[in-house]
Amino acid sequence: MTDQTTPAPDAPDTVVLVHGLWMTPRSWEGWKAHFEAKGFTVLTPGYPGFEIEVEALRENPDVIANLTVPETVDHLAGVIEALPKPPIIMGHSFGGTLTQLLLARGLGASAVVVDSAPTEGVRVTPLSQVKSLFPALKNPANRHKAVAFTPEEFHYAFANTLTREESDAVWQKYAIAAPGNWVWAYGLIANFKPGMQETWVDYAKDRAPLLFIGGEKDHIMPPSVNRSNAKHYAKSPAVTEYVEFPGRSHWICAEPGWEEVADHALEWALAHARPVTVATA
Repeated sequence: MTDQTTPAPDAPDTVVLVHGLWMTPRSWEGWKAHFEAKGFTVLTPGYPGFEIEVEALRENPDVIANLTVPETVDHLAGVIEALPKPPIIMGHSFGGTLTQLLLARGLGASAVVVDSAPTEGVRVTPLSQVKSLFPALKNPANRHKAVAFTPEEFHYAFANTLTREESDAVWQKYAIAAPGNWVWAYGLIANFKPGMQETWVDYAKDRAPLLFIGGEKDHIMPPSVNRSNAKHYAKSPAVTEYVEFPGRSHWICAEPGWEEVADHALEWALAHARPVTVATA
């Protein structure tokens, strides 16, 4: 435990870790143990219905196919609102989108999003992202299904800095299907539909400080997407920063050297967190 990461009396003492698509709370097991060893309470809430194990979700993915973003945000917000004081919120991939939606509700003392999927209005779409998401986008019928990556597709989209053998082991332990509708609605057509969609946020609004972390080698949510998302908050009075880790893929939260990313995220979140007060009855 270091002085830089030990929670002070008026600092957050809880970290809420929000997983992304194609994953479950299991993907945070390293960060959870790492932060708990520093004295923090760490929560890793799953999406509604994701409380079961990876293997069970693979066997019956109906809960994945039918999930909606509003019910997921409501579920996560309920977990956070039940805490005695505002926590640090960290989200990976689509968990980064959900984290931004939670901040827009006024939740959290500070937040970090890692290789985040974008909120509405971010129009940068690199070719590697299109290739990564193609398994879900290649068939319109996937909008009504849970769509899984093959080991080969997972290696390209998630774990391209690992060997194929290493990536296959990650796929076997952690990967599940994702709701195809989310990929279509928020990764393809959200910016072309009139009106505000479910991943819209008011970029000019004040909120808790927010750090974007990008991985240089990320294929599915490349740095250009995260830089653009961060720049959208230019008119907000809240602190918004971006940092990029060289040589990191979308599997940044567990690939070799992940501890450096976790420590940077926690130290930044503590340094920029709004002072918190304990809720009273």
